[in-house]
Amino acid sequence: MAQMKQADVLVFAAPIYFYEMSGQMKTLLDRTNPLFPAKYAFGGVYLLASSADGDAASMDGAVKGLEGWISCFEQARLAGVVRGTGADEKGAIRDNAGALADAYEMGKNV
Repeated sequence: MAQMKQADVLVFAAPIYFYEMSGQMKTLLDRTNPLFPAKYAFGGVYLLASSADGDAASMDGAVKGLEGWISCFEQARLAGVVRGTGADEKGAIRDNAGALADAYEMGKNV
């Protein structure tokens, strides 16, 4: 958590399960509760998400959940989301040129 507190930006990468963030990501966010009253450096928060579903809206629940977490940090904002859809097996994201280009562009702007 000390590294998160000192980071300029936070980048989360997570699979989407049943139209929501994974349990592991939710647990991570829950365990950052001590950051809430602390002085922290991060402002921009980014999400790289992948789902088997081909519809980008399948990630709306995870984005909404992350936005809820971000709303607890006054100087933080959701700075970018990459929605890697159709990633139903290992390596499938390589076939999603749009998501790869979005991730590249987002990385250039971090």
